[in-house]
Amino acid sequence: MLCALGAAVCFGTASVLQAVAARAAEPGTGSGVDTALFLRAVRQWRYLAGLGLDAVGFVFQIVALRHIPIYAVGAALASSLAVTAVVSARLLRVRLSGLEWGAVGVVCAGLLMLGLASGEEGSETGSFALKLGLLAVAALVLLVGAAAGRLPDGSRALVLGLAAGTGFGVVEVSVRLVDSLSWQELRNPALYALLLGGAAGFLLLTSALQRGSVTAATAGLVLGETIGPAVVGVAWLGDTTREGYTWLAVLGFAVAVAGALALSRFGEPKA
Repeated sequence: MLCALGAAVCFGTASVLQAVAARAAEPGTGSGVDTALFLRAVRQWRYLAGLGLDAVGFVFQIVALRHIPIYAVGAALASSLAVTAVVSARLLRVRLSGLEWGAVGVVCAGLLMLGLASGEEGSETGSFALKLGLLAVAALVLLVGAAAGRLPDGSRALVLGLAAGTGFGVVEVSVRLVDSLSWQELRNPALYALLLGGAAGFLLLTSALQRGSVTAATAGLVLGETIGPAVVGVAWLGDTTREGYTWLAVLGFAVAVAGALALSRFGEPKA
C-alpha cells in the first residue's frame, strides 16, 4: 500500500508539470492521438520531469500490484488527484477552500478504510481470452481517441480522459498477467496490451490536457483507471478482502473515488 501511495504522489505531481507543459506547447492537429503534440511537449523540462516521475511511479505501481488487490491500487492511484491539488496549491499558488481540503481528507479516509479491509491479491493467472480482450480494449482506446478529436472541447476532454484512464487501467491488469520479462512472454497478449495501453494513455492524456477542460479530463481519467480494473481483479483474478470486511472495502473504494472526483477540478494550472 505504501508503494501504491508512492505511485500516487509521483503521478499527481507529474500531472501538474505535464499539464503546464501541454498548455504551453503549440496547438496540435486536434486529434486525440497526436504524436506531434507529444513530441513538442516533451521538449519542455516540465514535461520531461513529469515523465521521470511517471517512470518512478510506474515502478512503485508494479510492486503494489504484485502484493495487494487491483481495487486497492486503483483507489490509491485515484488519490493522485489529491496530490495534484496540494502540489497546485504549493507550486502554482492555487488557493484551496475549506471544502476542498475536506475533500482531500475524504480521499485519505477512504484509503485508510481500504488499507484496513484489503486482503491478499488473487492467485488466478487469467485466461488467454482475458489477455486477448485486454489487447482489444487497448486498440479500441486508440480508435476512440482518434474519433474524440472531432468532438467539442468540453465533451472531447471527458472522452479523452476516460479513454486515457481505460488505457492505464489496461496497464494495471496487464501487470498482473505478465509473469516475467522472458522470451516466453513474447507470446503473451497481455505484454502487448500493457505497452499499447500505456502508450495510448500518455498520448490521449496529453491531448486532453492541451485543449479543453482539464477538470473533465481528470474526472474521466479517475473513472477509467479504477472501476474497470477493480471489477476484473475481483471477478477474474481472485482479489479478496479480509474476512468480514468486504463492506469496508466497498465503502472505502467508493469514498476514495468520490473524493478524487470532487478534486478533479484541480487541473487548471496556470503557466
